[in-house]
Amino acid sequence: MNENDTASNDAAQPDRKVSFREIGRDCYAFRVEGGSNTGVVIGENSVLVVDAQPTANGAEAVLAEIGKVTDKPVKHVVLTHYHADTSLGAAAFEPGEIITSDLTRRMIEERGQADRSTSLSRAPQLFGGAKRLPAQIRPTMSFASSMSVNLGRREVRLMHLGRGHTMGDVVVWVPDAGVLFAGDLVANKAACYCGDAHLSDWPRALGRIAAFRPNALMPARGKALVGAERVEEIIAANAEFLALLRDTAATCVHNGKGLKGTYAAVKEVMDPAYGSFADYERNLPFSVARAYDEAQGLDIPQIWTSERDQDLADALRGIAGPEEADHAAEALATADADEDGDMLDLSLEDIAGETAADEQPAAAEGEKAERNLEPAGA
Repeated sequence: MNENDTASNDAAQPDRKVSFREIGRDCYAFRVEGGSNTGVVIGENSVLVVDAQPTANGAEAVLAEIGKVTDKPVKHVVLTHYHADTSLGAAAFEPGEIITSDLTRRMIEERGQADRSTSLSRAPQLFGGAKRLPAQIRPTMSFASSMSVNLGRREVRLMHLGRGHTMGDVVVWVPDAGVLFAGDLVANKAACYCGDAHLSDWPRALGRIAAFRPNALMPARGKALVGAERVEEIIAANAEFLALLRDTAATCVHNGKGLKGTYAAVKEVMDPAYGSFADYERNLPFSVARAYDEAQGLDIPQIWTSERDQDLADALRGIAGPEEADHAAEALATADADEDGDMLDLSLEDIAGETAADEQPAAAEGEKAERNLEPAGA
C-alpha cells in the first residue's frame, strides 16, 4: 500500500486539505475535507475514475495525483449518482466514456439542472467559491443493473444494488483487490444527505454492500475505510442513522404531527449522537423533509428548487436554530441568478481560463498512510 507523503496546498483555500491514499492494490482514494471523494482504479492499460469532483479544478487536482503513480490514460469515469458535487468535473478528465446507471441518466435529464442550481446556493464552499459551474454532465453510456469494465488484466464491476441515497446509485467493485467504492450510499463520520433518498430501501442496499465483505471501502464523505471490521462497523452505523431518521419521522406522521413538529422531534433524538458529524446541520432540514414525505406515502422524492428550499426554510423558522434554518435558503440570490440554466454553462476552455482562480479543489485532513498534500510545516 502506498504510504508516501507529498506536499502541496491550495493557496486560495489554506484551511482545506486533500489527500491521496492507496487503499488496495492500485486502488486510490482522493479524499476531500468537507467535500466529495474520488476513487481511482489503475489497470494494465487504463485508469477508471469513480465520481468526478464538482469542478474542473477539482478534477485537475485528481489528475495531478494520478500522474504521480501512473502514466496510463483515464478511459472511464463512473458517476455513482447524479448530484452536482460528484459529477460536474467529469469532462475535465477527457474520458472515453462517462458511465452511469440508466436510472441516473434519467435523473440527470429530469433533475440535473435544478440540482446544479440548488447545490451552488446551499453549499458554495463545495465548489471552491466558484460563482459559475461547468455545464451539466451527461453520460455517454449507461446500464440497467450491472456491467463490467476491463482495464487490462483487471475487471471492475459496476452495479446498481437498489434505491438508496438516490434512485439510481451505483457501487464500483474491484474483485482482485477486495475494494468497493460506495458513493454516497456510505458516509464516514458525516451525516447522510437524504433529501433525494428512499429511506426504506437504503438499508437493504447497505446490506448488499456488506455481503461483498470488502477489505476496503471508499465512502463519498470522510476517510476511506481499511479493514473488513472497520468497513462492517461504518456500514452498520449508517444503517442506524437512517433507521432513526426514518422511524422517528414515521412515528410523527402517524401521530399527526406536521413537518415542523417532525423536524423538532427528529432533531431532538438525533442531535446527541450525530450533532458533531460533518454536514449534519446543513443536511438535516432536507433529510427530514424527505423522511416526512416518504412517511406520508410519497415514493418518488420531489425535485428540489430554490423556491422549495425557501419554502422549507420558512416552514422551519422558529424551531431550527438560525444557522440550520438558513442553510435551506442561504445564497438564494446565487440560486436565482442560476435559474436561467444554460446562461451559466461554460465550455471546457472557459472553465480552464475563467474559473481557475475561483475554483479550487476541496481538501481533507491528512492522515498517516495517506499522501498528504499540505505543505510541510503548515
